[in-house]
Amino acid sequence: MDSCSFDASTVLSAGFAQDKFRRNDAGGFMDVGKQIDFWKTSSDEDFAAAKALLEKGHLRHCLFFAHLALEKMLKAHVTQRTKDIPPRIHNLVRLSENAELSLTGEQASFLRSFDMYQMEGRYPDSVLANLESKTAKEKVEKLGGKVEYV
Repeated sequence: MDSCSFDASTVLSAGFAQDKFRRNDAGGFMDVGKQIDFWKTSSDEDFAAAKALLEKGHLRHCLFFAHLALEKMLKAHVTQRTKDIPPRIHNLVRLSENAELSLTGEQASFLRSFDMYQMEGRYPDSVLANLESKTAKEKVEKLGGKVEYV
């Protein structure tokens, strides 16, 4: 079990009173606030799904959705920083770098530890992830209320 705490209020903090609209790649305008709200709401829904899947004993999908919740919260921060749609990547550390977040070694390690679950959820034979109930419960509890947008 990882020993670091992923505290979004510390790790993912940034100033958020920025430009409301930005021209997107298609030549139209994007409402930055609506994009950020989309990622935040979707992250909350995915974390709720992860908890429900854990209760049902669906560990692979539980951890996949926990990863997805983290990914989407990081994408909210990327959107805030860049005023653009985030890249279509799933690597949590790369997303935190795109958001220009300063992570400690422990926090980066915590994010890396979740990356295996996005692969495991898509390609069950690609990674030998620890899918024991106790481990899944500990990871989801550790993530707990930490998937927040500041």
